[in-house]
Amino acid sequence: MEMEKLLCIVIQLSISYFDNLEKIMKKILVMNGPNLNMLGIRETGVYGAKTLDEVNAFILKQAKDKDVELEFFQSNHEGALIDKLHDAYGRKDGIILNAGAYTHYSYAIRDAISSIHLPCVEVHLSDIHAREEFRHRSVISDVCIAQICGKGEQGYVDALNMLLEERI
Repeated sequence: MEMEKLLCIVIQLSISYFDNLEKIMKKILVMNGPNLNMLGIRETGVYGAKTLDEVNAFILKQAKDKDVELEFFQSNHEGALIDKLHDAYGRKDGIILNAGAYTHYSYAIRDAISSIHLPCVEVHLSDIHAREEFRHRSVISDVCIAQICGKGEQGYVDALNMLLEERI
């Protein structure tokens, strides 16, 4: 009789575990590339008046009621961005990446995204397709699950929602 009770408890715990599996907190890395540390100063007519800290605070506020842990990272250096992508392997569930100007020519960042096998959403504050011709091409878009551009800070939140809906 004791063995049957123990078996019932184990089965109930297992069912409870799998029922709650989707509620486990997801870990998302939000990365920003070169010159995004200058938000609020640089070309406010294009990128808006908010600083990167204010954009990050907006993302955090929008994510408040979601089962998600966010880590923010910004660098002006290609190698640091690549190292951070590599570090995400096995530690994060998804990436939101605004690679800035590296979007248009960094095959090294493209290869880093491809190598870590994590869903990555490419985000741009401005609409890169409505700007100078050299900004129209993204070398990272084909290794990302989506590209969101022209939505300002809301683009990051849309990317977050997309990753969470992907059930990563």
